[in-house]
Amino acid sequence: MPKMKTVSGAKKRLKLTGTGKIKRKKAYASHILTKKTPKRKRHLRTATLVDPSDQPRMQKLIPYS
Repeated sequence: MPKMKTVSGAKKRLKLTGTGKIKRKKAYASHILTKKTPKRKRHLRTATLVDPSDQPRMQKLIPYS
């Protein structure tokens, strides 16, 4: 059986924490920022963790990390 390939889009967007959780950026922070409040934009800058229910699905995208 050949090795599984990492999904290229996932390796650019997801990082693993020391405890094995998956870190991601928040959506809606790239364009049309004029109508968004400064508070909303500030909160979009901070990274967050992938939801535990999505974790197994995301783990398959980055199998060797």
